Amino acid sequence: MSESHDAILHLMHEYCYRIDAGDTQGFAELFETGTWRVIGDPGGGDTGTEAVLETLQQVILYDGKPNTKHVMSNVEIDVDESSDRASARCYITVFQAVPPDFPLQPIFIGHYYDSFERVDGTWRFVLREISPDLPGDLSYHRADMA
Repeated sequence: MSESHDAILHLMHEYCYRIDAGDTQGFAELFETGTWRVIGDPGGGDTGTEAVLETLQQVILYDGKPNTKHVMSNVEIDVDESSDRASARCYITVFQAVPPDFPLQPIFIGHYYDSFERVDGTWRFVLREISPDLPGDLSYHRADMA
């Protein structure tokens, strides 16, 4: 694995860690210059920290956390060192539990399709597209789906 591959994988993991910790500000900052969107969303997604942060207001927090675990698998990363660009794809499974009312279960299974760029030696998101292949019960995760 290359240094770029490792940095991109770290960025992908950071996405999961921040949202699971309830760090909505830190999560939104990952898209300071990037776009975060769900495929099929007529709104077209959110670009920039403030837009992402506004959408995250729909996430339901329990003592400051959404009680979720985002688990990525089958991660593939392609890096073009000469153009400072990269792409990635992976499966995503989101688990949630809100005891005693909502037992542990997968609430979302899909794909992440990512584009990255390297600016001043640092990799960042250009685009994360989320494909909702097998959505489950999101009523304890997002206020707009309750």
